[in-house]
Amino acid sequence: MPTPRETILTALYARLSALPATTLRGDVLPERVPSAGLLILRDGEPGEPEVTLSPLAYHYQHRAEIEAVVQGADRDAVFDALTASVGAALTADRTLGGLCDWVEAEAPRPVDLPVEGAASLKAAVIPVVLHYSMADPLT
Repeated sequence: MPTPRETILTALYARLSALPATTLRGDVLPERVPSAGLLILRDGEPGEPEVTLSPLAYHYQHRAEIEAVVQGADRDAVFDALTASVGAALTADRTLGGLCDWVEAEAPRPVDLPVEGAASLKAAVIPVVLHYSMADPLT
């Protein structure tokens, strides 16, 4: 049985997979970027929890990351549409179906990456903060 943390990350991955871009989880950047763009979900760090004692609960502000990558002549417009679609997917249900208390993305910081012999990439990391509580940090 998956832990609440894994269940939340799986739900976030499912939400991103519904977008037109190709979505991966924890994979390396493939050789080719699809025309609709590419999203790679990185599990990130749960960080140090705040603890309440009665009842015992560990409250996390888990920082996951979404790598957004586009390539091609119209990469600025495709990148803008891709990041906007990620934002819309997250704001549509900020609790991921009640699995977490709140989901909030931070602004991406895009960079252009030259590729020898091909169109350059436009990429950014989109930090996503997942607020949730667990009864035990390991289960």
